[in-house]
Amino acid sequence: MSEHLLYRIGELSKLAGVSPRTIDFYTSMGLIEPERRSAKNYRLYSDETLSRLKRIVQLKKEKYSLDEIKSSLSGWGKVSSEEEVSSQLIELQIHLEQLQREVTAIEPVISQLKPGQAKQVFKRLIPQTAACVEALMLLLNKGGFM
Repeated sequence: MSEHLLYRIGELSKLAGVSPRTIDFYTSMGLIEPERRSAKNYRLYSDETLSRLKRIVQLKKEKYSLDEIKSSLSGWGKVSSEEEVSSQLIELQIHLEQLQREVTAIEPVISQLKPGQAKQVFKRLIPQTAACVEALMLLLNKGGFM
């Protein structure tokens, strides 16, 4: 691997939008690991680590715990594209189940809204919902599932 594809901790932190201390913490937890060390003993991280770090940041934003993230990423390291797609579909299924729970939780609130309020809520929701459903249908059709 060539030197220019490796990042020192400061560069990695800027690219991923996290502090060097966070990178140290994630490294100590085993969530990420340096590709190798430089002659001056600096930890050097790869593009793959950068992708993994961005994934961790995204999962944190989605309120996953570090333990959940660690188990979700444990098989994510160096996988084939088929395994990666399979993993992403499983994650998508988990997100859909989470959305289903959230919808179920807000149904009582929605049923209490006045018709005008409900109409406003749905008017904002429908374009995004339709786009998401359309993307899922395309994915299912492309995969030959339907």
